[in-house]
Amino acid sequence: MTSTSHFSPDHPVPTHHRQFGARDLFSLWFSLGIGLMVLQVGGLLAPGLGLAGSILAITLGTAVGVLLLAAAGVIGSDTGLSAMGSLRLTLGRHGARLPAVLNLLQLIGWGSFEIIVMRDAASLLGARAFGEGSGWSSPLLWTLCFGALATLLAVSGPLAFVRKVLRKWGIWLLLGACVWLTWNLFAKADLAELWRRPGDGSLSLALGFDIVIAMPLSWLPLIADYSRFGQRASRVFGGTALGFFLGNAWLMSLGVAYTLAFAPSGEVNALLLALAGAGLGIPLLLILLDESENAFADIHSAAVSSGLLVKLKVEHLALAIGVLCTLIALLAPLAQYQNFLLLIGSVFAPLFGVVLVDHFVVRRRRSPTLVEALHWQALLAWAAGVAAYHLMANLAPELGATLPALLLAGGLYRLLAISRGQETARA
Repeated sequence: MTSTSHFSPDHPVPTHHRQFGARDLFSLWFSLGIGLMVLQVGGLLAPGLGLAGSILAITLGTAVGVLLLAAAGVIGSDTGLSAMGSLRLTLGRHGARLPAVLNLLQLIGWGSFEIIVMRDAASLLGARAFGEGSGWSSPLLWTLCFGALATLLAVSGPLAFVRKVLRKWGIWLLLGACVWLTWNLFAKADLAELWRRPGDGSLSLALGFDIVIAMPLSWLPLIADYSRFGQRASRVFGGTALGFFLGNAWLMSLGVAYTLAFAPSGEVNALLLALAGAGLGIPLLLILLDESENAFADIHSAAVSSGLLVKLKVEHLALAIGVLCTLIALLAPLAQYQNFLLLIGSVFAPLFGVVLVDHFVVRRRRSPTLVEALHWQALLAWAAGVAAYHLMANLAPELGATLPALLLAGGLYRLLAISRGQETARA
């Protein structure tokens, strides 16, 4: 298996090394669409929207989100470049440095959060099974275990991980876990009554849509790191869209239903304990282990992003970043840092509105022969999209901000690109 260290983040992956087919990408994105955070988002939607409203928000938000996500994946297969490397085509060589730094910061933070989420869930389950004071409930033990596992996966790289682990047996274990949790829900809950029960109105459908769509769109700054290994654009698009939609919508819906049926308080621990009651806790344990794949993706893509800033091998950077994420999970108070992470994340939806319009509409999937040092039209449209996001989030949060900011940034860039083309033609 070829090591990903052979592929520079800012150079295209050679065609003969692009090994991912539709099944590989389905397995990867089904897995990444599943996780404890996805269950918790379902629990967040449940009280305000009820079961029927939550399922509608999940279906619409995930469907729109995966179409945008899969389209961003096609950019990776078209260019062979990493996610941050491909931004140079739109923003210019110098303009792409800012998102690379922001992406590195957010991925280190989210990698640490993933380890914390896994640690807290494993400690809770360990205390439930073996007692509060047992070694199996130790946060230190689980932080080190999950930090080491995520780092090992990140160092091994996506080719080895997807083809040797996910495609062969990981995908079947995850499907089995989802099927078991679904069967347990149908066997023990009165879903017809839950469907008739309305939400308490504390959450609008538009805001629920915004929360849901943020899940697939949070992967926009990462997807090309994996789709650049894709064989064909059609397989990249289909495998990504189907895999993430099925995994994310299925598990988030289970989070809603389990919260309403078994954990009406909405507390995270109550939801986890309700899920632990299904199948002796084995399905939840498999989902807990799958969360390490999300941390793997964060750490690996952080290494790829930093590879644009420093000239070191990707696997060496992945090792250093994995250790850093583990230390942050052990030592740092992250309560306030979460707000900073959400602030950074808000810049990427409008950025990829610009990137998608540039690749598919302006350049029509062709790479430029010469990459400019700075593309001010793209930077201006991006800045306008970020401003629109925060204005809408503060002034009209019930309408949602993610999709409007993405569309506005993309539309403005298209207008600026037309104006630029007219000026060039006159010159």
